[in-house]
Amino acid sequence: MTIAGTGSYVPERILTNAELEKLVDTSDEWIRSRTGIRERRIAADNEATSDLGTKAALKAMEQAGVTAEELDLIIVATVTPDTFFPATACYIQRNLGARNAVCFDISAACSGFLFALQTSRHFINTGNRKTVLIVGAEKLSGMVDWKDRNTCVLFGDGAGAAILRRRTEDSNESRVLSTVMGSDGMLTDILSVPGGGSALPTTPENAEERLNTIKMEGREVYKQAVTAMRDACIKAIADAGLTTDDIAMVIPHQANIRIIEAITDRLGIPSERTFINLDKYGNTSAAAIAIALDEANRTGAIKKGDNVLLVAFGAGLTWASAVVQW
Repeated sequence: MTIAGTGSYVPERILTNAELEKLVDTSDEWIRSRTGIRERRIAADNEATSDLGTKAALKAMEQAGVTAEELDLIIVATVTPDTFFPATACYIQRNLGARNAVCFDISAACSGFLFALQTSRHFINTGNRKTVLIVGAEKLSGMVDWKDRNTCVLFGDGAGAAILRRRTEDSNESRVLSTVMGSDGMLTDILSVPGGGSALPTTPENAEERLNTIKMEGREVYKQAVTAMRDACIKAIADAGLTTDDIAMVIPHQANIRIIEAITDRLGIPSERTFINLDKYGNTSAAAIAIALDEANRTGAIKKGDNVLLVAFGAGLTWASAVVQW
């Protein structure tokens, strides 16, 4: 399987750390020193997740030279869907006019884009699908508790996309060498949106508790993320028949600079071989790796023949990694 094109989109509005100082008890220095984030993007009131995803998809399709009619599968990774149903993928299908595509969503939080990548790999390798659009898109600003300084400083909105196609053996196109996924449902409580679903519906009586916003146990998430992402990287590299010395660039989930540094340090990969853009966008969940991959692609940070390591960790708990020869 080859990645034929990438695309991304972030909203126009920039929310800086200085602006957050006016909303909660925090400071620019506190946020930057603990997370590495300087600013994040916030979608307009009339921008839905599907709108963000559609704009990213169009850029990926243009780069790949793919028309809407050629798409035969659309997978959208998101935890902020337009609606509970239909799937956000169906809204994007409608926006694109991709009449021939089968569409569904994946909910794996920050790992979602890589879950979509591996799922697509199975569809393509079995011959069921030839041209797949995967999108990671989030409007997290709608589920952030803007009174919780421990979480509201972290998240932003955006979308990234990729076109995946079947690769011929004699092709010099990029190729996905390995993919890894994992989950641990025993740790669902350390990062979640507890309310708003069937288990705990939002009611007039509990509305003030903001149960339909992100709740996180930061220290436990950090510990679990570092271990799971390191192990996923080691397995993906080994499955690709490579060593860490063969990795030209790591594109990690853009959640927290301390997590990124801890993982690359444990892998023995220097900072100059790590792509970071969370200072501009914050944590955009399923969109984070997709946006970073597109930026790395379009800026020349990754070059033809480079072995690129992608790795993510999210609520669930979920984790995923992949190695791509660019």
